[in-house]
Amino acid sequence: MIHRIGLALVALIAAPSIAGAPASLSGRWKTDDGKGIVAMAPCGTKMCGRIAELLIKEPAGGQRDERNPDKAKRGRMVEGLQIYWDLVPHEGGWKGEGYSPEDGRYYNAHLRVKGDKLTMKGCVAVFCRTVTWTRVG
Repeated sequence: MIHRIGLALVALIAAPSIAGAPASLSGRWKTDDGKGIVAMAPCGTKMCGRIAELLIKEPAGGQRDERNPDKAKRGRMVEGLQIYWDLVPHEGGWKGEGYSPEDGRYYNAHLRVKGDKLTMKGCVAVFCRTVTWTRVG
C-alpha cells in the first residue's frame, strides 16, 4: 500500500513537468527570408542550432562570417556555423543565446514552436525582432 502511494506521488509530481515541456525544436527550419536552413539538435543537455544549408548564391569560395565583431572569426564559413547555443526550456518555449552572421550581432533568443512554425524573438538590449521559420524536416 505504501509503495502504491509513493508511485502515485511520483506520478503527480512528474505530470506538471511533463505537461509544461515545450514542443521539440529538433529538425530543420527554413528561415523567414528563405536564405537558409537551420538545423536544431541536442548538444549535451541543451539544444543548439547550426546553419545547415545556404539557399542563396554564395561568392566564390563560400560565404564567410565577415560581419563578426571579432576580426579573428571573419574568415569562418557561414554554412555549418553554430548560431544558437545553450537553449533550455523556458515558459513553454526555449531561451538561450543566438548570433546573426547577417549583421554580426549576438542576442538573447526566445523560441517557441507551434506545429510546423518556429517563432524566434531576438533581443539586443531593448531592441527586439521577431521572425517565424517553417519546419522543412
